[in-house]
Amino acid sequence: MEEGTKTRKTLFVGGIADDVDETVILENFATFGDVIEVQLPPAPTNPSNPNETKHRGFAFVTYASPADAQDAIDNMDLNELNGRVLRVNLARPMKGPTQAAGNRAIWESEEWLRKYAKPLSQSGGAALRGHGNEGSEEPADGEGGGDEDAMQE
Repeated sequence: MEEGTKTRKTLFVGGIADDVDETVILENFATFGDVIEVQLPPAPTNPSNPNETKHRGFAFVTYASPADAQDAIDNMDLNELNGRVLRVNLARPMKGPTQAAGNRAIWESEEWLRKYAKPLSQSGGAALRGHGNEGSEEPADGEGGGDEDAMQE
């Protein structure tokens, strides 16, 4: 871990107008303390106009001091910037792949199946399956015989 990462605070800034760029964000947020980084994630490009660069309407501002980050939240949350009301709060870490799979049943993973699942022939399921098929055939034979008897009478 990099030295000083525990003291950094990153803010989520939402509701940014289309005409705002990283420079405008830096100018507005630098008044509250030392800004280490400003990230303005780009929007997916429009295939019909690949030269057009837009952002996704939010940014991340990282401060050197947690107190500076809190000052920025206190002063900029629900304030206006270029005609749009900003939402400013502490950024949360992205959900990783382990958290995203938290809603899936454990037996849906290949690792669990390799470790715990048995082949059908070893699990006893094949015998039950075969017995179930025989049982379904017997009533059909019995019904057929009854029909022949009824026809002969």
